Amino acid sequence: MPEKLYECEVKRRRVRATGSGYEPFWKVKLVHEALVDGDTEFRCKDCHGALKLNKRLVAGGATPHVMHKLKRDSEFCAAGWYFQESTDGRAPRISGEPVR
Repeated sequence: MPEKLYECEVKRRRVRATGSGYEPFWKVKLVHEALVDGDTEFRCKDCHGALKLNKRLVAGGATPHVMHKLKRDSEFCAAGWYFQESTDGRAPRISGEPVR
């Protein structure tokens, strides 16, 4: 069964507390809301790993979702398909290549 995540983090900008310029931050959003808002940078909310976007809309098909780009991220992410199917008692962890 393919992995489908419907919630992720998107990169946003906000005014710095000092009032000089902007700073990036990550905000949790539903994938379809992120697409409507025009967000372009995504990462997993659990492991901070890179995600690939599936935004194709097909009548009666899957809604927009994201999947881990790297299998090893899915193997150790609490939301990952391979992690959920594992039976070896592994613990979730942050991606080896987190998106910053």
